[in-house]
Amino acid sequence: MAITAQMVKELREKTGAGMMDCKKALTETDGDMDKAIDFLREKGIAKAAKKADRIAAEGTTYIASEGNTAIIFEVNAETDFVAKNENFQSLVKELADHLLANKPASVEEALDQKMANGSTVSEFINAAIAKIGEKITLRRFEIRTKGDNAAFGEYLHMGGRIAVLTVVEGTTDANVAKDVAMHAAALNPKYVSRDQVSAEEVEREREVLKQQALNEGKPENIVEKMVEGRLGKYFEDICILDQTFVKNPDQKVRQYLEANKATLTDFTRYEVGEGLEKRQDNFAEEVMSQVKK
Repeated sequence: MAITAQMVKELREKTGAGMMDCKKALTETDGDMDKAIDFLREKGIAKAAKKADRIAAEGTTYIASEGNTAIIFEVNAETDFVAKNENFQSLVKELADHLLANKPASVEEALDQKMANGSTVSEFINAAIAKIGEKITLRRFEIRTKGDNAAFGEYLHMGGRIAVLTVVEGTTDANVAKDVAMHAAALNPKYVSRDQVSAEEVEREREVLKQQALNEGKPENIVEKMVEGRLGKYFEDICILDQTFVKNPDQKVRQYLEANKATLTDFTRYEVGEGLEKRQDNFAEEVMSQVKK
């Protein structure tokens, strides 16, 4: 039977195996999903397959750079214990080297790439799953480049719980770029500047603020002026250049950059597990499960 992309995707989600491995398994088993899972298990991905439906919402973020290229990425595991495991940390560093050198366009492309050790990224992760005993996933990454008169700001907070990568032009002082990265880690802005906020988002916020003012009983003739004032506060909450600099409350981030003849062109902020469902395990049971391994 014809093997569809949806079938391959479903098998990948169930087993964590690479795209080509899944396609081959489905071809060999004439599209039978259960037989394809068994086929992959027989090929040595058994332990990984058993853990495919678990929630991996812990883990770590990581940043690596070389020359004018940098990468920020997140690798998830099931528990915080494993995130601190030496084998897990080693896996993260090897993934960093590979991603930085090969610059894949997507997670799917990365998983199917060959590593220096001869295995695909997917096989490498599955081998770690078998050894460590938890579901592990490469969740996301961003690759950034810069010019020679620019700097990367690399900041990991709480051992990788939060990571921020900034790109600052006009200076090669990495400390300036890192200061802005630390600020982003603390205040979690969504945008660099106001012009990045879509007209739809601005209009939606304007309508909310207008209704708030009217509900407060404010006269209609002053509501518009109030809304514009409150909209300015909204931009301060979401745009990093408008925010008060965490290292100097007398400055905006924009002013700090201007004082250093620098311009922030981009930033990426990752927080481990954001947007993922967390397991609600009993903490004592989690501790015992680790002790028994």
